Amino acid sequence: MFKIIEKRQLSQDVNYMKIEAPEIARNRKAGQFVIVQVEEEFGERIPLTIADANAKEGWIALVFQAVGKTSYLLSLKNVGDELPAVLGPLGNPSIIEKKDGPVMIVGGGFGVAPCYPIVQAHKEAGNKVIMVICARNKDLLIFVDEMKAIADEVIIMTDDGSAGRQGVSTVPVKEACESQTPPAEVIAIGPPIMMKFVSLTTKEYNVPTTVSLNTIMIDGTGMCGGCRVSVGGQTKFVCVDGPEFDAHQVDWDNMALRMKSFKAREQEDYHKCKMMAQADALAK
Repeated sequence: MFKIIEKRQLSQDVNYMKIEAPEIARNRKAGQFVIVQVEEEFGERIPLTIADANAKEGWIALVFQAVGKTSYLLSLKNVGDELPAVLGPLGNPSIIEKKDGPVMIVGGGFGVAPCYPIVQAHKEAGNKVIMVICARNKDLLIFVDEMKAIADEVIIMTDDGSAGRQGVSTVPVKEACESQTPPAEVIAIGPPIMMKFVSLTTKEYNVPTTVSLNTIMIDGTGMCGGCRVSVGGQTKFVCVDGPEFDAHQVDWDNMALRMKSFKAREQEDYHKCKMMAQADALAK
């Protein structure tokens, strides 16, 4: 069992949890993820990227948004509760190399959290890191102070202009690509539509771009095939071939279509689960 040792809410429906997982904490690398099971019997398993870890203290940090039944049930857990299964670290680690130019990392929504260990790794490699944090409004911004503590520059973008600059992720990316010191690499993590348009922007300037994909996933070991994507015209499995891929090779339209497969069912289960939880709370 894996005990929850810290929990806090970062923004609406977005939670941060520290979980005791000493083996995973010792072995994880930037860019990797875990599969989490919340219900002990017949529970669905969901992939969550490791947002931070401490090998000495034996914990990993997970940041997630309650959008379906399992993530909502996870959000109801409290400090001291235990999770029946946390499997990992899974996936290939981020490729971290010393770069001749700056590395620009773009995080959208709660996708900012998994950028954190990647920023750490690039700083340890001696790279200059420009971090772009994007959200719809100021209330949805997360990990701002954490990023300011380690990145060389932090750019805040909000759709409504309530914090930082008004605009979307592609604005600072385009500016950087057109500058005298363009990024040696751009890394984007967040909603697929955001990653797609960052990719389209950098492709115009021939700037290498990496994305971390979070597709539908069941076992995380390549057995089920649910997480397959088309990359460079070849079928890849996000869990074992990724989660990071060359953004310019991803078939974004195919990926978006596949991710809609269970959207209606996910929302239905989420609302049913939420209503049942609220009814139980009132009964008590």
